[in-house]
Amino acid sequence: MPLYEHVMIARQDLSNAQAEGLVEHFGAVLTDNGGTLVESEYWGVKTMAYKINKNRKGHYAFLKTDAPSSAVQEMERLMRLHDDVMRVLTIKVDEHAEGPSVQMQKREERGERRERR
Repeated sequence: MPLYEHVMIARQDLSNAQAEGLVEHFGAVLTDNGGTLVESEYWGVKTMAYKINKNRKGHYAFLKTDAPSSAVQEMERLMRLHDDVMRVLTIKVDEHAEGPSVQMQKREERGERRERR
């Protein structure tokens, strides 16, 4: 089955438990349709570059999935209909990166930046 990565932004006025509950809910939708949730990360509340639906901040979540396209389409459809979800981004990848995402790594663990000119 193809591998996908999803980033979801939920409204800022939700609690952390409600935002993590959304991740679990959409993971369950995916598994009900024949896919598997490989890994999920809750990134927390972050400030966005511009306002979305009059919100300046949002709860960010990251999902790694292994699912058929029909399951992903159903999950995206339900995400777009849900009132608490503001944005969804899904990309198809060849393989999932090992370990935590760059957002979850500490600054010391990230690679060195290149020099400025």
